[in-house]
Amino acid sequence: MFYNNLKDNKHGNFFLIAGPCVVENEEMPMAIASHIKKITDRLGITFIFKASYQKANRSRIDSFTGIGLENALKLIGQVGRDLNIPVLTDIHSEEQAAIASAYVDVLQIPAFLCRQTELLVAAGKTGKVVNIKKGQFASAESMKYAVHKVLQTGNAQIILTERGTTFGYNDLIVDYRNIPEMQANGVPVVVDITHSLQQPNQTSGITGGRPDLIETIAKAAVAVGADGIFLETHPDPANAKSDGANMLRLDHLENLLEKLIKIRRAIY
Repeated sequence: MFYNNLKDNKHGNFFLIAGPCVVENEEMPMAIASHIKKITDRLGITFIFKASYQKANRSRIDSFTGIGLENALKLIGQVGRDLNIPVLTDIHSEEQAAIASAYVDVLQIPAFLCRQTELLVAAGKTGKVVNIKKGQFASAESMKYAVHKVLQTGNAQIILTERGTTFGYNDLIVDYRNIPEMQANGVPVVVDITHSLQQPNQTSGITGGRPDLIETIAKAAVAVGADGIFLETHPDPANAKSDGANMLRLDHLENLLEKLIKIRRAIY
């Protein structure tokens, strides 16, 4: 099972969760996943493809939310089957846990929902790997309770993800002390570079970001000892239908990963 490789790979490469923010059309998931897989195969990085089938958390009602739940999940599942890689998507309700688990290997709990007991339990009961994002409002120490909720279902396949902490209005900051604090739970810890650099709830109703700091945050995460890196990437972020303001251009990914591997090798 790939989860054991994530957990027991302390002195190897970090693993990568990457993909577009949301499924925008039928061609996009496979095109992006294939490109990333060629890079990660060459670099020896375990790759989990990520894409949302629906964006439920949008500032404006007229923002793009997806191409339909079933259509998007089928495309994500096809990526996993055709490329023989694990795939991840986020869920927002107990009902969606059961639906999405038929297509993906990892169920992701959004940061805003990390305290939702019924959602965590439903995800745990599917037997899939559960990636819980630490809420922007939550301490690293408090995430042990989220881990415990999933463990109580008999599912020990858990990942915790750091994605920044609210720093006043419309901004976030990364506290790298959170990485070893959450690793103390005995689970792999990921740093979500993309969403740590969000500047949410701008006056335009469109989330802003600091893509110029992607490399900075990623380097620091690896240097501190994160087990995995989360990145949203797109061939043309300026025209992405969600989170384009803080995504990495797809053609910049390989160079960044090469730099991060050098840091990883230096510390282990």
